[in-house]
This record gives sequence, C-alpha cells and structure tokens, in this order.
Amino acid sequence: MARRPNLIFIVADDLGFADLGCYGGRDAEFGPVSPQLDALAADGLRFTQGYSNSPVCSPTRFALMTARYQYRLRGAAEEPINSRSRGSATLGLPPAHPTLPSLLKQAGYRTALIGKWHLGYPPHFGPLRSGYEEYFGPMSGGVDYFTHCSSNGQHDLWSGEEERAEEGYLTDLISQRAVDYVGRMAQDPQRPFFLSLHYTAPHWPWETRDDAALAQEVKDNLFHLHGGNIHTYRRMIHHMDEGIGAVMQALRRHGLERDTLVVFTSDNGGERFSDNWPLVGGKMDLTEGGIRVPWIAHWPAGIRPGQVTAQPCMTMDWSATMLELAGAPADPAYPLDGVSLAPVLQDPGRTFARPLHWRMNHRGQRALRDGDWKYLRVDGHDYLFDLAGDERERANLAGRQPARLAQLRDAWEAWNETMPAIPDDATVSLGYSVKDMPQR
Repeated sequence: MARRPNLIFIVADDLGFADLGCYGGRDAEFGPVSPQLDALAADGLRFTQGYSNSPVCSPTRFALMTARYQYRLRGAAEEPINSRSRGSATLGLPPAHPTLPSLLKQAGYRTALIGKWHLGYPPHFGPLRSGYEEYFGPMSGGVDYFTHCSSNGQHDLWSGEEERAEEGYLTDLISQRAVDYVGRMAQDPQRPFFLSLHYTAPHWPWETRDDAALAQEVKDNLFHLHGGNIHTYRRMIHHMDEGIGAVMQALRRHGLERDTLVVFTSDNGGERFSDNWPLVGGKMDLTEGGIRVPWIAHWPAGIRPGQVTAQPCMTMDWSATMLELAGAPADPAYPLDGVSLAPVLQDPGRTFARPLHWRMNHRGQRALRDGDWKYLRVDGHDYLFDLAGDERERANLAGRQPARLAQLRDAWEAWNETMPAIPDDATVSLGYSVKDMPQR
C-alpha cells in the first residue's frame, strides 16, 4: 500500500477570490502579497472553479468537518453562529457526529486544530469532543488580534478546553503553534498526522502586526466599521502567508514535505476590502464572489507541479478526498455528500460532472451550479447565467432560456426536498448594512 500522506488543511477567513497573486491579485506597495502561497500553487495544483459550502463562516466549517451538506445540522442554520450562542446546547457540532478528524483518528492519524473553531462552545461542544487530540485557538467567529477577545468582550483564546492568555499577534501565534506541531509530529514519522490550520486572517478587525494600539479603539465593536483599508488588509494576508511559509519550511526541515498534502482555501468569499475580480458579490452572497474561493493543493508525492484544473468542487469534497487518501471509511450511518477529488489530483485534466447546491436564509437565496450553468435566486428574483462566458453574472438568460431555467430550478427543488427545512428560529447576523457603507 502507498504511504498515507500527512494532511494539512489550511483555511483563511473571508479571503477574496483574487486576493492572492496566483489568482490574479495585484502587488501591494510592499511587493507581492502572497509569495508563499503563489509558490505552493506553482509547485502543485490550482483550482479555478472551486467553491466554499457557504458564503459565511460557520456553515462552511460544519461541511468541512462532516463532509456533508451543512444543512443537515441545526447549528449550521445560523448565519453565522454568534457569540450570544455561548452556553447553547443546540448551536454547535454534535460530538456524536462523525467528523473528518474523528474518522482520521480512528484510522491511526494524530489530529490537531490550531486556529478558529466557530462550531459551538464548551461544555456542550468543542474541538476535543469532535475528534481533535489537540486544540489552540479562538472558539468564536471573530476576535481581536492582540487582546484575543470576541465581539462580546470576553477573552476567547483556548488551549484544549482551558482558556489560555498569551501575548502576541494572533496570526503569528497560530503559525508558531503549527510549526511546533510539525516538529513534534516529526518525532514519529511513521504515524501520519492531520493538522487543521484555521487562520482568522484576514477577518476584521483590521489590524496588522504593528497595530496593537488599535485594540482598545475597536474593543467595543470588532466590526471596525470606521477603519481599515486595502493596504492594511493586504498586509494581514501577507502575515498569514509568511506563517504558511514557516510551516512549509518546517516540513522541509524535518523531511516531511514530499509526503504531506497541503490544501489551502477560504471559508467564504471576500469581505469589504477584498478583491473578487472578475466576480460580483462577497461574504453572505450566493453570487460567485461570495462562494468561489482559492483552492491550492500541494503534495510532491502525489501531484505534479504547475497544474491547473477547472474541476468544480466545494469544501466538503476536500474532506472526502482526505478521507479516501487516508484509507478512512465513512460511517455508514452518516453517508458523505462530499465527492473525492483524488482522481483529479492524479490527472487534473480528468474532470467529472459535479452539481453544487446552496441555500441561504439571508435574502431567501438559493443557487445551483451544474456544468457551466448557474441558477440563482435572490430576494425572490430568479436568474440564469452561463458562467463559461459570464462569470460576473451580469447577463441574465432566464427570459431567453425559460426551459433551462425551469430544469435547473426543478433540480434545486428536488435536492432541497432531501434537506431539513430552515428552522423558524434560525438567525441571520449582519455586522453592517447599507447605512454603514454603500451596496456593492
């Protein structure tokens, strides 16, 4: 049997489709924004048609953890889980549900989450209850990078299930912990490991490594509506990129790079300072800018360098891929919705049909991508787009091709019948509106 790879699943927070150089992003005033990630893409495989399971954070993370559509779990109906759910026994990832780390752990992998969890709070939920052996990071959706307090002012940095006070810029603390973890795992190279490396960058508040003084200014409103700019935002991405470079250097130093699959993505599309070109929309939207995200895979033993693929995929497909590569079977009581991309890693030109479905309580949104065609509903209006020629979703073909629109709408309805309904008490949490800044 071929050697099972180590697995590192890196997730950025609110990164836009074109924020990285390898996805067409422009240089910042200090130079390239993402040289380390650009190098990973050049030496591996870059997906041009990859998506997140949701245009907002915690629902995507439910799908990543379960390799199933997030709509199957009550907690994922929150858009997103907010800090007011602290203490809730229902709004989180049930510990009894099989997960990517729990299934990998059963298959002999060591497991750790370093970074953002955002799937419910102890004592009812937590990383150590869902398959991770180690955990360091914040439990909530957003925290200050220096005080590590969440939007309700509570300290939110944890080691295991104990709060942990540490000095430092959160992006750097996460990177340093990941480097340390790789070094410790290298002591027993015959046993593979799975590391979830979930940055909060470049999520608000808009703080670079040099902005500690801002922590007191934004402590009462982490949405930081009065601040930030593209220059700060790009520097935040660059800090994360530096940390990823340090992790890759640690893999090389310990002779682990060849046999480690590193996957990079974002939990959803970009927020207010991101670059999503040529896509429209962003976080909370089912237009392409809210769900199409970077996907980079690097694995010298299994992926030839310099590859690009147009295979459509979404977050839960990567979870299914990792389970297959690890030889970790799914629990038959919880069949996967994710589809393994292992054949595409071997031959990026070998694509297959992969219909992708979404729905949102926010604005009554729904979407289905099937091949080049996309059916979209927003605020009660139905749209039909040919993404092969119109990625920007500006040329609505619904009136010209009513039969195709009806076919895709019926397909979405049939899929939706297989999912639980959105609960009446599900919440939508918006940090700002058109009164704070103009609509896109």
